[in-house]
Formats: sequence, structure tokens, C-alpha cells
Amino acid sequence: MTLANAARPLNSTACRPWRGPALLLVTDEARLPDPLPVIATLPPGSGVLLRHYGDQRRLNLALAIAALARRRRLVLLVAGDWRLAARLGAAGLHLPEGLARHGVLSPALGWRRCRHRLLSVACHSPAALGRAARLGADAAVLSPAFATASHVGAKPIGPSRFGLWARRAGLPVLALGGLTPRTARRLPKGAAAGLAGVGAF
Repeated sequence: MTLANAARPLNSTACRPWRGPALLLVTDEARLPDPLPVIATLPPGSGVLLRHYGDQRRLNLALAIAALARRRRLVLLVAGDWRLAARLGAAGLHLPEGLARHGVLSPALGWRRCRHRLLSVACHSPAALGRAARLGADAAVLSPAFATASHVGAKPIGPSRFGLWARRAGLPVLALGGLTPRTARRLPKGAAAGLAGVGAF
């Protein structure tokens, strides 16, 4: 079983389904410096969340990812930069938790509303889930669901708390962190509307 197979049925069984992809590849300049080969293997209808925040070639990489996403019929979200999302014709915007908490969001939220784009927000706590719901986000990306190499030493949420937080959240929740086909099966039924990952594909 692949992560794509594990993700496929989630949105239809989630307590709060979302209108975005059930499988989301998250780019990461340290762990996945060149995401293009992995993106080329994603099944149509999957999503790509472009982070690569500190990469000097972010614009060139973004243009290449956007072109590949169009060819592969993938859903592209851009993290933290609504202007780049607009330039690429992306399907939506992703807000890091710090930006959702402290950022000046009016232009980003205005672009999202007038263009009917998706909005996802990174969350690591019930309080962050509440903020994401108040922002009117389409989904929260909640992490770390399980122990993960990208946050060594960070305490994982674990399946029980993940299920509790997701069911109490006022919006659909995607799981991120330490996901494999095996760990994905440990998530409580109905808790996650999708799966996100960097290296589990």
C-alpha cells in the first residue's frame, strides 16, 4: 500500500470533508531539495504545497512546479506568498502558523476570496485550529501527527489526541508528520480529511 492509497478514501469518510486534495506533497528545501521527480509520480488530483521558503531559486522552481502540476492535473498551493500564488495561477494559499497568528492577512485573504481559492493553515495545537477556523480556512494541516525526522525531539500529537483535536476543530484537518501507510492506518476513522508528507511517497 502507498500513502496515496491510504489517503484516497479519507475525504469521503472524514467528519469534515474538504474540497481540496486528499494527498498533499509538502516541499522542503532540506529534505526534498528537488521535488520535481516526486511530483511527476503523484496521481492526478493530488496536491503540491510549495514551501522552499529560503531557497534562492524559489521563483524558478515554482514556475517549473506549476507547469508540471498543470500537466499532471495536480492542485498547487503556495505557502506564505499570495502574490506568488496569484502569479502561478495556484489553486490556493497555505499560511504557516506564525503568519496566521501575527501576519497582516487582508490582501492574502482578499485575493483568496475574490478568486475563490483554497486556504489551508499550518496548526500544531487546538488554539491554532481555532484560529484557522476563525480565519475561514478550508482546512488545517495538523502536525506532527507522529514522530518525524523533520522535527527531531518534537512530541508527536499521536492518534488519540489527533482524533480528539480534529473532531473538535471547526474545519477539515489534514495529517502531517511521520506518515507512512502503516501510521496512517492508526489515525482514528473520520478524523483526517487527507494526508500530507515530505518523504513518504
